[in-house]
Amino acid sequence: MLTVNWIKCVDGNWLDLTRVDFSGVKTDGVYVIWQVGNPGPVVRVGQGDIADRLRCHRTDKDVLKYAAPGLRVTWAAVQANLRDGVERYLADRYSPLVGDCYPDVVQIPVNLPGA
Repeated sequence: MLTVNWIKCVDGNWLDLTRVDFSGVKTDGVYVIWQVGNPGPVVRVGQGDIADRLRCHRTDKDVLKYAAPGLRVTWAAVQANLRDGVERYLADRYSPLVGDCYPDVVQIPVNLPGA
C-alpha cells in the first residue's frame, strides 16, 4: 500500500471546497470531494494539477448539486506514474456520484482520508 499525506486545515478539520484559497497550492496528485455527512457520499475523485482541477469542480453544476449541507475536499501529492492507479483505486473504493471515466489500469491502493 502506498502511504500518502491527505491535506487538512491547520486546525485538523477537512477543507471546505467552496472556501479553499488555492493560490498557494502547487501540488499535482489525486483528490477526493465528498458531501458532509456521517459518512457523506463521495461526490468526485480525480487527479492532476490540484488547484486547477478543484477550481473547476467548485463551479461544476454536477458537483454543486450535492453542496448542501457542504462539500469537503482533500488531496495528496502522488507521482505522475502512480496517479492513474491511485485514481482507479479511489474510484473503485468510493463509487463517486459524479464522473464515470477512470483510467483502465491496475489499482494502486493508498491509505484513505480519515483512516
